[in-house]
Amino acid sequence: MRAEGTTPEPETPVQSGLTSLGEVACRYQADEIRPEDLPMIAAEALAAGLDTPTLCELAGLPRNADARDIRDAFEQALSESGIGLPDRGLARRHALRRMAARLIDGEITPADLATDDWWETEVETAAEQSFVALIPQCECCIEYTLGLDQQTWAAQLRIAALTLTSSPPIGPGC
Repeated sequence: MRAEGTTPEPETPVQSGLTSLGEVACRYQADEIRPEDLPMIAAEALAAGLDTPTLCELAGLPRNADARDIRDAFEQALSESGIGLPDRGLARRHALRRMAARLIDGEITPADLATDDWWETEVETAAEQSFVALIPQCECCIEYTLGLDQQTWAAQLRIAALTLTSSPPIGPGC
């Protein structure tokens, strides 16, 4: 039998929508979400129960609208919803963890990591540093820096990814 007041209240659709929009803000800051995808995300937030004037405006913009207009509307919609854009560095660190998890799950290959500027990500923990240190600057650098020992590199990268994903969370964020 539970004591009174110990059962958490179920999350309302609006709370769920705010959480989702907060995650989108973090992923947007980490360059994981393209501006042209934001109008559909705004429409989904409206369907989840969020309702602000700029969110409605953003949901009505076409995918091929000017990227600056989309970004401005998105940032204004976040502000109207009481959601701040997270620090870009923190957002990238969260993205790094998600990427490590995707590597472990087999959703991406080690070579896929060389397609972005992950090696430039400012890190704070030893687990982050170990993972980032193994990411080459570009796809051609994989062969140049690793030679024929790509299997060893891939294994080391997976170990570093496991270490990163099992390390303590880095704080609030997405």
